[in-house]
Amino acid sequence: MLYWLLVPLKKYSIFFNVFGYITVRTALSGITALLICLILGPWVIKLLKKYQIREEIRPEGPESHFEKKGTPSMGGILIIGATLIPTLLWGNLSNTYIWLAMITMFSFGILGFWDDFLKIKKRKSLGLIIRHKLIFQILLSAAIGITLVYLGFRGQFDLHLSLPFIKKWIPYLGWFYLPWIMFIIIGSSNSVNLADGLDGLAIGLTLISVSAFTALSYFAGRTDWSGYLNIPRVPQAAELTIFAGAMAGACLGFLWYNCHPAQLFMGDVGALSLGGTIGAISIMIKQEFLLFMVAGVFILEALSVLLQVSYFRLTGGKRIFKMAPLHHHFELMGWSEQKIVVRFWIASIIFALFSLTTLKLR
Repeated sequence: MLYWLLVPLKKYSIFFNVFGYITVRTALSGITALLICLILGPWVIKLLKKYQIREEIRPEGPESHFEKKGTPSMGGILIIGATLIPTLLWGNLSNTYIWLAMITMFSFGILGFWDDFLKIKKRKSLGLIIRHKLIFQILLSAAIGITLVYLGFRGQFDLHLSLPFIKKWIPYLGWFYLPWIMFIIIGSSNSVNLADGLDGLAIGLTLISVSAFTALSYFAGRTDWSGYLNIPRVPQAAELTIFAGAMAGACLGFLWYNCHPAQLFMGDVGALSLGGTIGAISIMIKQEFLLFMVAGVFILEALSVLLQVSYFRLTGGKRIFKMAPLHHHFELMGWSEQKIVVRFWIASIIFALFSLTTLKLR
């Protein structure tokens, strides 16, 4: 909205020309999102406490988590608001990708809100039945996928699959792109949800991942950078940088209240929306394979659960890890919560930097 208001004023003063730059508006959207979280955070915490919207702890979880019972939850509402408002203010709203990213975040946020609401209503740690949650994730990701495929047939989205390290073979998928889109979005959404178990862990990992995708969106949207790095040129991805910058700012602001000891948890409304949105961004900028490296820690968390459950069923009760997801395994090994979180952040930074260095290797 401010973009449409301020940019036309450049004919009166050269100063207003700066608001046409992607980098300036990305910085402004990130700062706006950060300020929204910092300013509204105490009010949100107070409101959630007033209506007794608090976290329910799994009885089978580590004993150290029982003291967290009663901490306000559903703070993901703050993250979503702090992302969407700056995007509406600083983004060019004629861009289709921005709207698709915002709709993805909002729709997965509604699903997470429903899940959290059932937990609060039942006063249990389980909300939606897993298969019901998966069904809704399939429906939402299918709607997003169908939209992208439709845009592909109209020439607004590339339906060729971009493979890292393989320059000449770029297969055209057409409608076969749909199941791949659904897999990426559902997998990303659930991976973030599984990592949301320690104070500051999931939001810190998300901040690192979305910061990398902010840079990737900018590179993909520029002819010079995409050509130099030999990555797919996605013109509409340039404006998507504004959304990713707002998302990074919102994550940083939320971390202020979510670091140990947490004053506020994001809940499924935050985890599902953040994960689904990261997956959607990776698809829109044609870097979905790079998602596996950028979000490497999230992938390890999800794999630990998959391996634990599969091995448990195959062996009749034996376990690979002391507890899954992976962060609980290290907890039961005696690592402090802060040590696990910081070391997982370090690993995530290494994954993100490594993924960016592979761009030129292509």
